[in-house]
Amino acid sequence: MAHTATWILVADGARAQFYRSENGGLTPAVNHDLAVPTRAHVRDVQTDRPGRAFDTAGQGRHAMEPPTPWKDHEKQLLAKAVADELKRAVSHHELDRLVVVAAPEMMGDLRAVFDPMVERRVVAEVEKDFTHLPLPELTARIGKILGA
Repeated sequence: MAHTATWILVADGARAQFYRSENGGLTPAVNHDLAVPTRAHVRDVQTDRPGRAFDTAGQGRHAMEPPTPWKDHEKQLLAKAVADELKRAVSHHELDRLVVVAAPEMMGDLRAVFDPMVERRVVAEVEKDFTHLPLPELTARIGKILGA
């Protein structure tokens, strides 16, 4: 089976970049990168104090915590958007192999939402944050991973 393309996903908790491996270099695989819509401080997003609740036994009261911290929720939304883009690419036969390079926490979020079609195409995983690297250095490091 001929490989249509090898994609490289480079992600952290704030953004995700998609590249295609071609002729020993990297080119953008899609016309856009994905990013968390806002990197606002929690204090700016959640201005109210937490609600109060009565204890189930006794007369005490305590503050209620939100079910998921805001920044974790943003990371999960980004992971879902990445998973959807990769599923779309697989469905349209745009990629055959996938290398995932992500910060450790983001890697866990991605694994939790990847479709089985996408999981089958993962050929390598690297738990590092390469999002800050310039393209020549990123190309060199990805080349080592791919054995080129």
